Amino acid sequence: MRRRHHFHIDHAGHSVSATVQTGRTVVVEVLVDGKETGHATTGADRPVTVHTELPTDPPTEATVRVAPGPGIPRCVLEVPGAEPQVMSPRLY
Repeated sequence: MRRRHHFHIDHAGHSVSATVQTGRTVVVEVLVDGKETGHATTGADRPVTVHTELPTDPPTEATVRVAPGPGIPRCVLEVPGAEPQVMSPRLY
């Protein structure tokens, strides 16, 4: 059965959101300031990494690491020079 999970965090004045659709194939979409900036798929419960950029001057590389399971997925935002930050789950 497919299910959608939403995660969010604010970092350096930018909104970073992730949607994780679980099931046989896991689909991950990452949005920065409301624009899709990354997309990835993986099988079952295998972890996946989505590379993206924050629109700073100059742009800052960022990574969203997703552990889709077992159980409830978990997302972590990683930005160079900062501690990894767990993204908060959001209900929609």
